[in-house]
Amino acid sequence: MNIEELRDFCLSLKGVSEEMPFDDKVLVFKVMGKIFCLTNIEHFESINVKCDPEKAIELRETYKAVRPGYHMNKKHWNTIQLNDSISVALLEEWIIDSYQLVANSLTKKLKEEMASLLAPILR
Repeated sequence: MNIEELRDFCLSLKGVSEEMPFDDKVLVFKVMGKIFCLTNIEHFESINVKCDPEKAIELRETYKAVRPGYHMNKKHWNTIQLNDSISVALLEEWIIDSYQLVANSLTKKLKEEMASLLAPILR
């Protein structure tokens, strides 16, 4: 997966926006204003995704490319090194898991706003 594919995939999800709130190197994807995925665009070598704490540990024990979230809450975030050992399908699955975890934690008001959005046109 390259940076353009990551961007296209994340933006294809309902209610997603992209920002660079920290600096001009870190691209952040948010669902209804809440972060679910981020990466360094200058050195696109990894992504950070939110994860259920128990699943986060399981993934770290199963995959060498998965580590505790760099500069994130290590209990809830994983950093995934982008290399040939992790398939695009697996990356997309973990991004969707992160997206759903964050979307499920939104306030009732934000969930209602999200529900009223038009679904994106999938390619």
